[in-house]
Amino acid sequence: MSIKTTGAGMTSCKPYLLRAIHEWIVANDMTPFILVDITVNGVIVPIRYAQGNKIVLNISMLATQDLEIAEDYIRFSARFSGIVEKIYVPLKAVMAIYTKENGRGMAFEPEDEDEGEPPEPPRKKGPPSSGGGKPQLTVVK
Repeated sequence: MSIKTTGAGMTSCKPYLLRAIHEWIVANDMTPFILVDITVNGVIVPIRYAQGNKIVLNISMLATQDLEIAEDYIRFSARFSGIVEKIYVPLKAVMAIYTKENGRGMAFEPEDEDEGEPPEPPRKKGPPSSGGGKPQLTVVK
């Protein structure tokens, strides 16, 4: 297993944040979901359940088997319409982790493909849209 580094030789905090937020959601008896960008190289998910270029995956212990949140990927097996599928998601494809019940969680900035380049400065985001009734996520820094 290789550990990726980010600016100043530090490892990425994303796997630690994902594991911590997953644990927090589960400890509060809620259901952890992740939002995944399926266009990222290496993503293995049942594409037929994607909407646009994204898919939402339930990563609760009841919905998954052998869930592993590693330093650079999330891997598990899950049933989709009764069929067991093996899921593999590079962490750079994880856009957010949040609760099904109330939408609380964390969104992540897109990661640069070239690890040697410094990250872009954060972009200002406009107010969230009020349509659709879906939870709105905001980036917390």
